[in-house]
Amino acid sequence: MEKIKIIKENIKSIPDFPKKGIIFRDITTLISNPVSFKAVIEAMEEALNLHELDRVVAIESRGFLFGSILAHKLGLPLELVRKPGKLPRQTFKETYDLEYGSDTLEIHTDALHKGDKVVIVDDLLATGGTAKATCKLIKQLEAQVIAAIFVVELQDLPGRKALEELENPPEVISLVKY
Repeated sequence: MEKIKIIKENIKSIPDFPKKGIIFRDITTLISNPVSFKAVIEAMEEALNLHELDRVVAIESRGFLFGSILAHKLGLPLELVRKPGKLPRQTFKETYDLEYGSDTLEIHTDALHKGDKVVIVDDLLATGGTAKATCKLIKQLEAQVIAAIFVVELQDLPGRKALEELENPPEVISLVKY
């Protein structure tokens, strides 16, 4: 519980950013503090300790910060989910809706093997769009999302529900909830 307290104390709440009425949860202060950054990685590692996993899948871009260290700590390969045109080999694509428009994510077609058990890592669960699209990419590769882990979850938004409504939903783990 001490780790979660350290994490929460090092996330700054910025009112009216990026627009009026929004409270932005700034993790730059979290990652610039070695104690709180270490607390995040240790809390993630502990939360995943009972899961049998084959790979870590990190979502661009802040998911890379946590996913790379977590993969190293767990002794697992790291795979990246990126925006279009950033991965050099053949990819699968998944388009998802945003508040105003849509976006696309990609993963290499050879990133995962059939039956791989993976954890998705990202910094924030809000609407669930990127995490849900990532789950769909992983399904295209015939792998299974065992868990999706986030530093922050915004509980007033439908992210958790979006993931729980998937066929074979992953366990959703959030270290800090607002």
